[in-house]
Amino acid sequence: MRIAVLDHEDEEALSNAMAGLGHECHSYTEGRILLQDLRRQTYDLLILDWVPPDISGIDLVKAVRNELKSRLPILFVANQCEDADVIEGLNAGADDFMTNPARPNELEARVNALLRRSYPAQHEEELVFGDYHFYPPARILKVKGVKVDLKNREYELALFLFQNLGRMLSREHLHEAVWGVGVEALSRSLDTHVSRLRTKLALRVESGFLLLAIYGLGYRLEVVEAQSLSR
Repeated sequence: MRIAVLDHEDEEALSNAMAGLGHECHSYTEGRILLQDLRRQTYDLLILDWVPPDISGIDLVKAVRNELKSRLPILFVANQCEDADVIEGLNAGADDFMTNPARPNELEARVNALLRRSYPAQHEEELVFGDYHFYPPARILKVKGVKVDLKNREYELALFLFQNLGRMLSREHLHEAVWGVGVEALSRSLDTHVSRLRTKLALRVESGFLLLAIYGLGYRLEVVEAQSLSR
């Protein structure tokens, strides 16, 4: 998963813990920079310092929820955790709250719980999206009962897009999810793979799923409503 961590006091500890669990972690020391990046970048989880140096944690969460209209799971980490702080944080839109220094086992358990609740489809043996049936253990995709011949990265990209239906996914996020961190790809590789998937999976209006390019940002796979199909 792609995780953003904001912790100006001890960013390395949290970032290293997330990296040790196999996540791609992006560290921030200023809340306003994180908020600015969230307008162009996509993450799967935010871990936020309760008292950032430039903007309050509460105001940051409210901006994520109200200005960006994002339902991204948010975990607050605070040096002191009073009941009133927990209530205020959760009411502002945070999903969980824990104290610093974060105990590795507790941090892992809370992060995993948030990810399971936020992305339940990623933990199933079979994933069904209309006529599209994914079988992750076997890395097989069937459309209307017929197996589709996909190369490894085509399958990974298709699965990731369907697992994130309706989400705008930045180009960087998609690249990391399919090619991995630190792996260079040709500049047009992502666009080429997207084009192939549109053709192989018939991701057009009549299929019930439409793969859109968001200019300058990334891609989004959308569900097409029944009324749109009947027009």
